[in-house]
Amino acid sequence: MAVNLPVPIRILGIDPGLRITGFGVLDKHGQQLSYVASGCIKTPDASLPERLKVILVSLGEVIALHKPDQVAVEKVFVNVNPQSTLLLGQARGAAISAAVLADLPVGEYTALQVKQAVVGNGHADKEQVQQMVKRLLKLSGTPSPDAADALACAICHAHGGMGLGALATKGFRVRGGRLV
Repeated sequence: MAVNLPVPIRILGIDPGLRITGFGVLDKHGQQLSYVASGCIKTPDASLPERLKVILVSLGEVIALHKPDQVAVEKVFVNVNPQSTLLLGQARGAAISAAVLADLPVGEYTALQVKQAVVGNGHADKEQVQQMVKRLLKLSGTPSPDAADALACAICHAHGGMGLGALATKGFRVRGGRLV
């Protein structure tokens, strides 16, 4: 009698930024997550079109190398500075374009959703996200903030955008990583 094992799914998480775009790749086997790779794409101090090209081409290379099945991208939040929001949105567009050029499905999550799914607190700071990503993926070292955010986005996607934060929408509240 054959046992049907879950088919592994490879997820690329992206934390878009005009100066630094974080990426993180993980495999999901059933409920088990395993780290594959992560890093940062740093754009040169150049014109906006040149920076967007670096993001697009570099993420295309990450996709070609790691062959993800799905992509998760963090959504832009509105900054105090509208110009910064517009620039970040363009970096995000380049990231999404890299995924769709490779015919990959894209899930989009707000920073609040990602932090709730990974830390259990939508207002967690960068260090908390880094530590939880390290713990959840059993990493020997702490990933950079941008790579950790990308891995967190992939983790959020792996859980169907769920995790502890999803419980808050079902009549439960999460405080300090605990249900209340």
